Amino acid sequence: MTSPALITAPANPESVFTYGAPQLKFGSGASDEIGYDLSQYGVKRVLVITDAGVAATGTPQRVADQMAQFGIEARVFDGVHVEPTDVSLRQAVDAARASGPWDAYVAVGGGSAIDTAKAINLMTTNPGELMDYINLPVGGGKAPSQPLKPLVAVPTTTGTGSESTTICVMDVLALKVKTGISHARLRPTLAVIDPDLTRTQPAGVTASSGMDILCHALESYTARWYTTNERKQPQQRVPYCGSNPISDMWSEKALSLLSGSFRTAVLHGDDDQARSDMAIAATFAGMGFGNAGVHIPHANAYPIAGQVKDFRPKDYPADEPMVPHGMSVSLTAPAAFRFTFQASPERHLRAAELLSPGADRPSDLSQHLPNVLTSLMRDIHIPNGIGAVGFGEGDVDPLVEGALKQQRLLATCPREVTGEDLAAIFTQSLELW
Repeated sequence: MTSPALITAPANPESVFTYGAPQLKFGSGASDEIGYDLSQYGVKRVLVITDAGVAATGTPQRVADQMAQFGIEARVFDGVHVEPTDVSLRQAVDAARASGPWDAYVAVGGGSAIDTAKAINLMTTNPGELMDYINLPVGGGKAPSQPLKPLVAVPTTTGTGSESTTICVMDVLALKVKTGISHARLRPTLAVIDPDLTRTQPAGVTASSGMDILCHALESYTARWYTTNERKQPQQRVPYCGSNPISDMWSEKALSLLSGSFRTAVLHGDDDQARSDMAIAATFAGMGFGNAGVHIPHANAYPIAGQVKDFRPKDYPADEPMVPHGMSVSLTAPAAFRFTFQASPERHLRAAELLSPGADRPSDLSQHLPNVLTSLMRDIHIPNGIGAVGFGEGDVDPLVEGALKQQRLLATCPREVTGEDLAAIFTQSLELW
């Protein structure tokens, strides 16, 4: 059974798209001004949220210490779990409650720290359990009923775009699935992007998190156009509304920045301009996908990460197996974009040109973007498909089952997606080159 090339036109098409973004402060030394920024909100007690690795650099404590001159008491919590789980998030929430109350939160670190801060902010201001808010069909899909506290996001990695988005991602351990919470109130109040903080990011982390930036930009750029959705009532509107003129602008700019900086940032990590371009590209891509949405590569990434066996990536903590989020997103991206090509050929070709200007086009144009992607992935040492991180043909069915649970993401795909389609994509992704 073959799925149709295009989404069926709705009887009552949407005519409205929405856009949201945090306040943004970008530049070398921007993280030195957070105490002043928070003083403008009248806060007195702030919890700085980070992980042990980032805490060891001294940056979170430095951010906390400079708040005292503005009469703000700040404390550092360094218990963030890299690649958060429902268990680690509950533990972090309990710790914040025990030492609170807090007037505001500051997340210093990668997407794990920022997403943990979002969960803490949600669960210390709203009633219920974490599972109540996790997206359907895994959780209850409940919306927050109460306002959240100010949240300042200070990324130290260049990739997740979590400083721009409304999304908190986690593994639900009992179900072996990665999912999340998505609501406009989770979006950080202020994103502070200081490229100086990314200088110590190892090459393996730069490569993986950079693929997350890239897939954010590509997936939002190739997402179904917002008018192809059924019209929603105001109370039904969600952050992911499909590609639109504003998200396109951010995605295109992110792709252009990545074109000139990605390989350099991985292979020559001391290049400050490449680091700066990657940092702003991450935020731009977040501003795109945080409104348009992502689709197949991210839906597939969740079970890849959730069902990991014994893979331990270079430059990440070796205490337990993991497939980092950006890496897991990238591994099925070439096959996914081959599948979506016929829904919007011109967008796929434009994306390939932005990412690799002047690259030769193959006779089969559906291969152009996948070829550009695999060339980049080889150069920055991303594993050669899901087989290289421990999966085999016998794992395809459970991976498909996990991906099918991500209907919030698959609904953004420009083609209808069946389980057979996903099985073909996973199978093609066992080995990429």
